[in-house]
Amino acid sequence: MANFSKSNVPQFSVEVYQNEYLPEGGREVNAIVTVTSTGGGTTGGVPLTDASPARVAGQAPGAAVVLMVDCSGSMDYPPTKMRNARDATAAAIDTLRDGTLFAVVAGTHVAKDVYPGNGRLATADVHTKAQAKDALRRLNAGGGTAIGTWLRLADRLLGAADTGIRHGILLTDGRNEHESPEDLRAALDACAGRFTCDARGVGTDWEVKEVTAIASALLGSADIVADPAGLAADFTRMMENAMGKEVADVALRLWTPVGVEIVFVKQVAPTVADLTGRRTEAGPRAGDYPTGSWGDESRDYHVCVRVPEAGIGQEMLAARVSLILPAAAAGEPPQTLSQGLVRAVWTDDMAASTSINPQVAHYTGQAELAHVIQQGLEARKSGDLDGATAKLGRAVQLASASGNADTAKLLSKVVDVVDAATGTVRLKARVAEADEMTLETRSTKTVRVKK
Repeated sequence: MANFSKSNVPQFSVEVYQNEYLPEGGREVNAIVTVTSTGGGTTGGVPLTDASPARVAGQAPGAAVVLMVDCSGSMDYPPTKMRNARDATAAAIDTLRDGTLFAVVAGTHVAKDVYPGNGRLATADVHTKAQAKDALRRLNAGGGTAIGTWLRLADRLLGAADTGIRHGILLTDGRNEHESPEDLRAALDACAGRFTCDARGVGTDWEVKEVTAIASALLGSADIVADPAGLAADFTRMMENAMGKEVADVALRLWTPVGVEIVFVKQVAPTVADLTGRRTEAGPRAGDYPTGSWGDESRDYHVCVRVPEAGIGQEMLAARVSLILPAAAAGEPPQTLSQGLVRAVWTDDMAASTSINPQVAHYTGQAELAHVIQQGLEARKSGDLDGATAKLGRAVQLASASGNADTAKLLSKVVDVVDAATGTVRLKARVAEADEMTLETRSTKTVRVKK
């Protein structure tokens, strides 16, 4: 493990957990990379001077946030839904740190920046927060849903901000019916890497895959708020989390020697997210995988590489993992925040080469857990009850074995558990739609391995 720090950036550390021993002919190397960030006072690696407008005495500097509120016609059914959305957005605005740049977008089949308007961002203080909440009171439900237009407007607003942390919060209650899936995908592709976004579905009339796709593409969180009365508390937590971010655009860089192939790179805690297809080249035999914005937190990544065959007693560096901060200015090199090494050693010691590292085993199970929940719910929807029982039974078994109590509790609302250890379950005859959607939305949440 190594870590490098300067006073103007949070300190990052990288720890690598693996069994480096391979049998003769063995080629696949697995490692869990734990990245931890602690403290700092920067945005995107650019130190802010005291003269900067984003600097507020005694406050951490430099963020811009756009709140996107669904104002489509369905938000009026029941009428309390729109009122709860207004109240939740007001609570999030109250949570903004003074000096934060922000805007509010009303989303229907078109997007409109309702505060401060005219394509601008406001600077949060007691007066602008009061004005924004006044603008919220005038929001009414009416129109369709075209989420891609909301995201593109948020991108234009955030793109004008001279800050490192750019973040969106998006609330929807319905399906994205007024634009094609291709339009939404194109909007997500255009916004990826430009800002992060948390997405929330309120009620039960929205599409889980749409909301989770937004969060996945924009490196944010996704969740369900089945009861609109819970929105204010959820929005406050989301905004507190956004205000805790101190550095943006950190990349996980993988350098591999000649002959080594990367099988996959996945975030495995706090949620499962496959980053393999999001690689951008970063010089000879090196590629960057996006990790988004960081505050004080720790995340785990599963790296799997395939090495060339080698003889007993030989060893090699299988991969070098680095945390990279983009260059602060043109012509400057990017900053290496921390590094860790993944090794391969060939041995004829059967006990050493067949032992599975506990971290690798745990997160392989958590990734399978997310996968079988999604497969099981899909099978249930399509009427394949045997397939659903088998997959959800396996999910119960994995959740029980790994101590993932939250997921086990969600599963128990969809199946009757006969024996958790063997995964013996019976599908419930009646399942509340909110319970099924909650399980699907939260299926990728993992529990950390006990170190």
